[in-house]
Amino acid sequence: MRRGARGTTERRRRGLAVAIAAGVAGAGIAALAASAAAAITMARRVVTPVRERPEDIRVLAVDTARATIRLSRTADSAVPGRYGFWFAGGRGHARVGRVLHEDAGSVTRVLESVQRGTLESAPAGRWGGWYWLEPGELGVAAVETSIRTPVGDAPAWFVPSVDGGSGAGEDWIIHVHGRGASRAEGIRAIPLARELGWASLLISYRNDGDAPASPDGRYALGAAEWRDLEAAVAHARDAGAGRIVVMGWSMGGAISLQLLVRSELAGLVHGLVLDSPVIDWRTVLRFHAALSGLPRSVGEVAMGLLGTTAVTPLVGSAEPIDLASLDLVARADELSVPVLILHSDDDGYVPIDASLALADARPDLVTLERFARARHTRLWNLDPERWEGVIRAWISRLDASSGRTARPRRRGAADGEPTG
Repeated sequence: MRRGARGTTERRRRGLAVAIAAGVAGAGIAALAASAAAAITMARRVVTPVRERPEDIRVLAVDTARATIRLSRTADSAVPGRYGFWFAGGRGHARVGRVLHEDAGSVTRVLESVQRGTLESAPAGRWGGWYWLEPGELGVAAVETSIRTPVGDAPAWFVPSVDGGSGAGEDWIIHVHGRGASRAEGIRAIPLARELGWASLLISYRNDGDAPASPDGRYALGAAEWRDLEAAVAHARDAGAGRIVVMGWSMGGAISLQLLVRSELAGLVHGLVLDSPVIDWRTVLRFHAALSGLPRSVGEVAMGLLGTTAVTPLVGSAEPIDLASLDLVARADELSVPVLILHSDDDGYVPIDASLALADARPDLVTLERFARARHTRLWNLDPERWEGVIRAWISRLDASSGRTARPRRRGAADGEPTG
């Protein structure tokens, strides 16, 4: 080969190698950029309040004369029990009861009642654990009140243990709802609370759509919301409450646990009842990353972004969130009051792993009631007798340790029996 031809060939090879290297580098940069974008999106989604939820259960038939509804079969719609069914973009709500018939593609259930909207014209809806929308639907006298929180006055419902009660001298249960829910989530616990002689305070907190928003309008996953719960504890103390138990649902569990390890008023709380709680956010976020098909590395980066001051503007949060400080398994030795956890193996939103780990770490204080098929925060809906029985027994032990005698069971609409 001539020298000139050989030189030309070498230049072509070098050029091709440079082009390939540039292509590989470009592909790597593009992949990194895509991963970074996915991590930012995930981090933003975690802290952004939920205002709308997909209506993913199709309404196949409604027969008001026979009081039945046929729905597309999903993991939620096929579970036994009593549930709320939201439709028309959340403007409609119905109560759905036991399963009458099911096949591979559909489930026919009892249609118990429709509170809002026209169900016959709804193409689809979503499942919910909120069976009641307001305490008055139980036939109890609820007082609309507010709690002075660091972000402003937050609405709350107070339900005395007996109609006409003021709360002074009564034991109180403070109910803390979960992410994307409202204070209505805790209504299903009111009848049991009244039966046991406990008043109920159902609170709202920053960014939940009822309470005032924080300046950034973002969830802090319990790292800031505990201050609103602290304000509720102070409210109960100032109203003359006796013992105080906090009941947290889902993220409300994380908020309740943060109160115990951060608040100067933690000593006023005699125990926690946690339904499907978030005990370690990292466990939850890894679960959701995998559920979304994201590489584990993307989930890890998203968690890192949440705690990095320099990038909080990208996430939308005013302050970084230290996920390690929210891990109550790691901080289990800081617990000092009895804790009852009710959780389901098939939760589907908050895996049971951290609940199991906390129960293993503190068997002296933590009691875990493990369900198999209740889904997320719907343990009462699936089996109210079991759910209430477990809490009743736990409260009885709390009474015994305090030298108290449980009040006798009440019956009737005025004492918390459902009327609708």
